[in-house]
Amino acid sequence: MLQVFDERNRDLIVNVGGRLTHRDRAGVSPFDSVVQGGDAVWEGLRLHAGKIFRLDEHLARLRASARALAFDQIPAGKEITEQIRRTLDANGMRDGVHIRLTLTRGVKVTSGMDPRLNQAGPTLIVLAEFKDPVYDAAGISLITASVRRPAPDCLDPKIHHNNLLPSILAKIEANVAGADDAVLLDHRGFIAETNATHVFMVTGGRLATPTTVSCPAGITRAAVLELAAAAGIGCETGDYTLPVLYTAEEAFVTGTMGGLVPVLSVDGRVIGGGTPGPVTKRLTALYADLTATTGTPVI
Repeated sequence: MLQVFDERNRDLIVNVGGRLTHRDRAGVSPFDSVVQGGDAVWEGLRLHAGKIFRLDEHLARLRASARALAFDQIPAGKEITEQIRRTLDANGMRDGVHIRLTLTRGVKVTSGMDPRLNQAGPTLIVLAEFKDPVYDAAGISLITASVRRPAPDCLDPKIHHNNLLPSILAKIEANVAGADDAVLLDHRGFIAETNATHVFMVTGGRLATPTTVSCPAGITRAAVLELAAAAGIGCETGDYTLPVLYTAEEAFVTGTMGGLVPVLSVDGRVIGGGTPGPVTKRLTALYADLTATTGTPVI
């Protein structure tokens, strides 16, 4: 799975600190905290027919992450929404769009890690691209990475931060192995998530998904859990080792960038019959309907 350049994005207008600029002329200061130390938080959003799916939940997580990192100033949700709207309007966007929000601690008066050097307030970056779901809807393959998700007492995943090197290292391993993505275990050896998505397994018609001890709670994950409950599909959360995934009848992953996608193999083990199963298909249809019929209007 390799994302490719979309010609529709050649002349994108991006938003950096409220300033709308052509993608080739946009710039972030070398003194900005995101450059100095990855000191920023982020969210990924999806625009469907002029509406952003679960915008309030995403903005709440963004602002909570900034509070946890002791940002001195945090823009209100309405202010962030207005900058998103301005960016979408400048690009004539209405559907099939992925939005990457980044909120940095801001520009420092001199280089260094000390947050007291940040005296200009945060920098909000809105990057909206025409981007279809990035995974093959027919299904993907996974391998297990040697990289582990850190424990909460090392770097708590409830802070949706920009320190993404573990995910990048895991993705490198997947690329080398010829797989689409990689499963990461936590510090105890239990499944946490993949480098970009949450993992669900199906056995006996029931769902199982790992706890969020060592990964973000996941807004798409939460939506799928709600859909399963409403549809009468039982679901358990717990600690699961790789053999539980290897022997599942079905498996799928969830995330804003790709939606809900079947997993066909893990570490060379074929999952179920090697094709999307009935529970996966049912939840995929329910999720597609949910994203098409709900959301916050921004256009």
